[in-house]
Amino acid sequence: MTATAADINPQALAALLYFYAESGVDELCEDAAIDRFEQSAKILEARSRPQPNAAAPGETGRTPAAKPPLASLGDGRKNAAPPPVAAAPQASQLTIPGAAAFEDARALAASANTIAELRAALEGFTGCNLRHSAKTLVFADGNPDADIMFIGEAPGREEDLQGMPFVGRAGQLLDRMLAAIGLSRDTAYITNMIPWRPPGNRTPAAHEIELCRPFIERHIVLAQPKLLVMLGNVASKSLLDTDKGILSLRGTWMSCKAGETETPALPTLHPAYLLRNPAQKRLAWADFLSLRERLDQIKDS
Repeated sequence: MTATAADINPQALAALLYFYAESGVDELCEDAAIDRFEQSAKILEARSRPQPNAAAPGETGRTPAAKPPLASLGDGRKNAAPPPVAAAPQASQLTIPGAAAFEDARALAASANTIAELRAALEGFTGCNLRHSAKTLVFADGNPDADIMFIGEAPGREEDLQGMPFVGRAGQLLDRMLAAIGLSRDTAYITNMIPWRPPGNRTPAAHEIELCRPFIERHIVLAQPKLLVMLGNVASKSLLDTDKGILSLRGTWMSCKAGETETPALPTLHPAYLLRNPAQKRLAWADFLSLRERLDQIKDS
């Protein structure tokens, strides 16, 4: 028997819908589930089935019989035609970066002399395929004059909708972590390695990271923070030029070079990772205590 929404506890249904939303599901299609694998197999079987040779019109006086329509393909409707083939996306949605795109990214980033100009440069950059699937550019939040700059991975669903970094569940956790060491968005600057949401919140591809690298490096140069915090693997590996994983890197002060500037940098666990692995919050707390100590040293010097 097929379960309906009425058969599910309202709290469980709300939790399920929230899970789908966080996973990147934007809309639901079809009233009933369709087994696409079975559908494809039946279409292939019908195509490969040998057809009897029709007699020539002159031999029998009859024209060949028309082929019967395909039977139902598993979607509960009789004599349903095969699903229409989706139209190919427009070329702008299939941007494959070549050498020119990387050169354009470097030139645009270098031409920005202020943070506002850098944002405008990103808004005009068309070389990254992610901008065509994302709803908004997610640039930065907080105080650009702050001593500390946090760099995450990429926007999620809520960030894409609101155009601000770290506003979903992970962002709420980050706010609490900041408050625990006496910081807030008024005393910190927050951005991401990638300014557009990857579809389904997937990990950014290597070429997407490299296309966006000139912009984040220029962002660091223009903001001139005294300390950097890399949240998670993508930002840590990319900006600290290392192949080590975040669990090996976290808690160790390193140096991040952007342009001619080198800035003390602390890699730590991403808040989204902590939501999935609450037991690791103790490691992040140790890192944030180290960050608070380094901030106090800056203020005393």
